[in-house]
Amino acid sequence: MPVKIRLQRHGKKGKPFYWIVAADSRSKRDGRFLEKLGTYNPNVNPAEINLDVDGSVEWLGKGAQPTDTARAILSYKGVMLKKHLKGGVAKGALTEEQAEAKFAAWVADKEGKVQGKKDGLAKADSDAAAAALAAEKAINEARIAAATPAQEEE
Repeated sequence: MPVKIRLQRHGKKGKPFYWIVAADSRSKRDGRFLEKLGTYNPNVNPAEINLDVDGSVEWLGKGAQPTDTARAILSYKGVMLKKHLKGGVAKGALTEEQAEAKFAAWVADKEGKVQGKKDGLAKADSDAAAAALAAEKAINEARIAAATPAQEEE
């Protein structure tokens, strides 16, 4: 049975929400699946991905083929790296502890980058709000200044 790791669409029109599943390649897109591996929500910035890394590595080890989008998500979460390290352990190039240490270091670095992006987006939002407030204050002051000479003439 050829198995694919793919996205299964959920959510309402215009607001997609995906399950990442291992499914028989002959089943429908939103049909029967073998195992739910995680979720993917592209509606937020940065996109929210919850994934069972070990389960995904297990399915890849059994020969499951990810679709292009699923492969990008798996790579982003480190599943492909963990599979690669697992192959190195099987060949004797690495020990299990070395592989886990490399994976943990990669995950820590990745989390730092994601947190940096979140912080940058939050700072940009606060800067935009501050600029909008300053522009609004300038408009109000100009409006008040224009109204005061008119009141003095009366």
